[in-house]
Amino acid sequence: MKILMLTWEYPPRIVGGIARVVHDLSKRLIKDGHDVYVVTYKEGDVPYYENDKGVHVYRVDNFMINPNNFTDWIMQLNFNLVSKASQIIEKEGKFDVIHAHDWLVAYAAKTLKESFGIPLVSTIHATEAGRNSGIHNEVQRYVNDTEWLLTYESSEVIVNSKYMKNELQRLFGLPFEKINVISNGINTTAYTGIDKDYDFRRQYALDNEKIILFMGRLVYEKGVQHLISAMPKILRGYHDAKLVIAGKGGMIDDLKAQVEYMGLSNKVCFAGYLNAKQVSKMYKCADVAVFPSTYEPFGIVALEAMLAGVPTVVSDVGGLNEIVEHGVDGMKSYAGNPNSIADSILELLLKPELCDMVTKKAKQKVKNEFNWAKIAQDTHFTYQKAICETMAERQQKQIKQEFANKTIKAGQGEAEIAKLIKFNKRQAYA
Repeated sequence: MKILMLTWEYPPRIVGGIARVVHDLSKRLIKDGHDVYVVTYKEGDVPYYENDKGVHVYRVDNFMINPNNFTDWIMQLNFNLVSKASQIIEKEGKFDVIHAHDWLVAYAAKTLKESFGIPLVSTIHATEAGRNSGIHNEVQRYVNDTEWLLTYESSEVIVNSKYMKNELQRLFGLPFEKINVISNGINTTAYTGIDKDYDFRRQYALDNEKIILFMGRLVYEKGVQHLISAMPKILRGYHDAKLVIAGKGGMIDDLKAQVEYMGLSNKVCFAGYLNAKQVSKMYKCADVAVFPSTYEPFGIVALEAMLAGVPTVVSDVGGLNEIVEHGVDGMKSYAGNPNSIADSILELLLKPELCDMVTKKAKQKVKNEFNWAKIAQDTHFTYQKAICETMAERQQKQIKQEFANKTIKAGQGEAEIAKLIKFNKRQAYA
């Protein structure tokens, strides 16, 4: 297949989890024999075109004029995405499918779909309503409506967890069969050959201290504030513990103030943003990894920790709740409950045999269920469904037109349309 990916982030530009998903999925699709073209935003000193080991990556600037706000900035970006993608289609020939990632590229995806007649598949990585526990202002409503538009225009929609499938059905009223659950994945050899670096570890904790690690964006829905609130109970049960918070985000000043107010300055370390190499080292140094999100569509950081061999604690929400089986390959806590978070962490700190069991089972689970080979196959199948449905829609329109022009008999048109719909659904799921 010839696949056109639309995304507002792609490495080295990494804003959230979309960049890594698009990058790893594209690489795997290339290995499976497909041609992948990515059109994305250019940030910093990177080339406008790059052949990223087989993936054709085209980057565009935003307009020279300053936008009034973020949504205007996104709209301007979409104009440039359409312009570049149109040039690519004219040069390379028609594509089999467009794969759009999140609302940020919705208008470009809709325009290209209608202009060139290419089937559209979209992945909704998270929703505005989920991130904000509802819609509270007009900007959030605009984003929510744009998410609905993208799912409406798409022949097939991909989400990364059953939780997200239920959320999209509830928010947008999407048909059950239109939403495909395909989990995010991870490079299963990512931590092979990486050993514990004690000099690196000593930058954050003493040798006698157990490192409790949080890795991620410092925003409200990641629940770091609840993990900090759990520290007094953790320290009462296991004094030689140190919380290391790795990442950046808008809440960092509030979190530092919380640590200072609670008198935990010597037991909480803010490591800041870590590059890929430092992230790998940090996982290898950690004794427990904790992801206490209050909203999490999937939670790829949990897969990273599990694969790295770190006993992992997650909250019982969203995709995290589906990844970990409590007491088997990790531990769970009640979302937003510091007392519950502390209990799960202490159980791992105080029971080395439990840590050994959960890490072995977690690593095997990640390799079996969250590898990119399986995910790329499921995604390819979704592309095939979208193509079949688009063909059916065109044939239906043709039959309706013939019926309108009275080139087929009255009554025959409805029968042909019903037969065609049934045939194409059967073909798509064959």
